[in-house]
Amino acid sequence: MTSSDQTKPKRRRWLPRLILALLVLFGLYSAGWYWLAGRVRSDATNTVAALAAKGINADCTNLTVSGYPMRFVVSCDGLAYQDDARNVAAAAGGMIATASLAQPLTPNVNLDGPLRTSVPDMPPLWIDWDQLDISGHLWWPLPSRVSVTAEGFNGQTDPTDETDPVQLFSVGQLTATASPNGQDLVLTHDFTDLEIDAHTIGGRVLPPFSGKGDVTVKNGLPMLGTPPKSLRGQSAEIRNLELSSGEARIVLAGPIAVDADGLIDGTLNIKLQNPKAVAAILATAIPEQANQIRQGFAALSMLGNEPTMPLKVVKGRASLGFIPLGTIKPVE
Repeated sequence: MTSSDQTKPKRRRWLPRLILALLVLFGLYSAGWYWLAGRVRSDATNTVAALAAKGINADCTNLTVSGYPMRFVVSCDGLAYQDDARNVAAAAGGMIATASLAQPLTPNVNLDGPLRTSVPDMPPLWIDWDQLDISGHLWWPLPSRVSVTAEGFNGQTDPTDETDPVQLFSVGQLTATASPNGQDLVLTHDFTDLEIDAHTIGGRVLPPFSGKGDVTVKNGLPMLGTPPKSLRGQSAEIRNLELSSGEARIVLAGPIAVDADGLIDGTLNIKLQNPKAVAAILATAIPEQANQIRQGFAALSMLGNEPTMPLKVVKGRASLGFIPLGTIKPVE
């Protein structure tokens, strides 16, 4: 008998064991999947009950868990939240949250609009979009990253009476990311085709804007657990904040803070591209300072097409080098 003939029976003996092991592993995986599905349903029910005990109504209509065996999908036909004690309410369309077996720590959430909100001291809002996705990277004790991407993002008032709604803004594309850095919170964003309705800014007409930014909010993580009632006493480091429209571009960087009286203080470096184009936009946005802005930027244009200079904000009074920009109202 040859050596190859002797190995064949051994391979045949191992084959049933391998199949049995795979069946056991698949059975354990299946049991774990269905246990987790049941846990999601029970946790959702317990959370809704706990909120109801506090006088808060929350709902994830027709919660379902599906996707077995390769995915884990949690979906709702609608989301709702109402806190009568704080006079806060929000409702959105359907939600589908998906995590694949290959990447279980990077779930993706697709949310249908519109989002209708009602909070104190603000008119009810109707916020809608063509596509909105939320993704993240789960870690302990907090996600290492949460990102939101949206297309056709827009907002308008949502009157409770028979008056017509007022369009507020629209954004062509939007991407925003939040990630922790110690106790700080790093926020980045990138948007295109931001249009602000003239009614929102006192009848002033502004062109469409694009922009991007990278900002670190000091001590931002504790704010997520206990949102502050005011921005007073808060501070941030602007690594890069860019706003552009056509040939006009403004880039900011530096620290900024809000004192106990709500007055803004900041020492920022500002880089301009095409000062005359920037001046035309600022003169429209701040018509009460239009003459000073045009005169000052005419002098700036003598420094070249991309001058850099300090932007100072002291107790709410803003100036770009020697050009006064006006007073910023105290932040609540």
